[in-house]
Amino acid sequence: MRIETTADAAPMPRGDAPARLPRLGFLGLGWIGRSRMEALAASGRAEIVALADPSPDMLAAALALAPGAAPADGLDGLIDADLDGIVIATPSAQHAAQSIAALERGCAVFCQKPLGRDAAEVAAVLAAARRADHLVGIDFSYRHTAALQRLRTLVAGGEIGEVFAVELAFHNAYGPDKPWFYDARQSGGGCLMDLGVHLVDTALWMLDFPAATVAGASVFHQGRRLADRAGAVEDYATGRLSLAGGADVSLACSWNLHAGRDAVIEAAFHGTQGGARFHNLGGSFYDFALDLYRGTRRERLVEPPDAWGGRALVAWAEALATSRHYDPAAEEVAAVATVIDGLYAAARAG
Repeated sequence: MRIETTADAAPMPRGDAPARLPRLGFLGLGWIGRSRMEALAASGRAEIVALADPSPDMLAAALALAPGAAPADGLDGLIDADLDGIVIATPSAQHAAQSIAALERGCAVFCQKPLGRDAAEVAAVLAAARRADHLVGIDFSYRHTAALQRLRTLVAGGEIGEVFAVELAFHNAYGPDKPWFYDARQSGGGCLMDLGVHLVDTALWMLDFPAATVAGASVFHQGRRLADRAGAVEDYATGRLSLAGGADVSLACSWNLHAGRDAVIEAAFHGTQGGARFHNLGGSFYDFALDLYRGTRRERLVEPPDAWGGRALVAWAEALATSRHYDPAAEEVAAVATVIDGLYAAARAG
């Protein structure tokens, strides 16, 4: 969802008339949920009312950072706290059902990716959001980096001409530290679901979501090709897309790759009049730069520092403060999920 931030905190309506800051609860307070909560608290864009996590230690750590919030007993306890919205950062298998339950009981939803483990689950959440007429946000966090924001402006303004090729990579030298990531029933997939979803979203979002056809894919587990998605999850994946208009997209992602650094995160867009490359610096998961290419010349356009981690949530909270009605921009996540399903299907087909 592309939302411009405002200079002043906007109050919360029940219809469309401003009244107060949105009252929010957080479901899931591991590292990602807690870090998003801290960013939102620092922004002053919402009131953090209630927190829920099955781990007493995680809950206690979060409550220490949000002393005005109250503990709640799971999703039901959060909904009973008279909230305007719920932020979901639980294991992937729970995202769709929890999002639907919150929407049906009157709460807007901001959810960690993936919104569902496949396109069918994503479609079910969006259908529930349309029926309830409530706002849904997904934490496609990299959209909110200063480097990708500037790149999108370049592409939209035609500064590199017509984009004909995109090269994307996300290699995490460590892999997830939670066991559920390695269980396909809970995660929906391996590195392609975890990291590739950001790559697909970046390519499609940058080019205003053209129709995409999967041209091929491969997935591996510990160096061997995987035949299906039901057993071990992939730790290396490649894919290729053909976009309406003729552009070609190639992507690669992995966990535990021998990459010589902590992470490789890149998105290169090649155009008829130039090129641009979004990339991490020094193997960092957080520091990104944007370079513009003209022939053999390179110009650095954006570089750190850039505190981007919680911007997607803050933008959603700002939108919620203006209107809680369903935003059709959420349908973009369905396009991403369809491509991810297609990549898995192409890998199975060999």
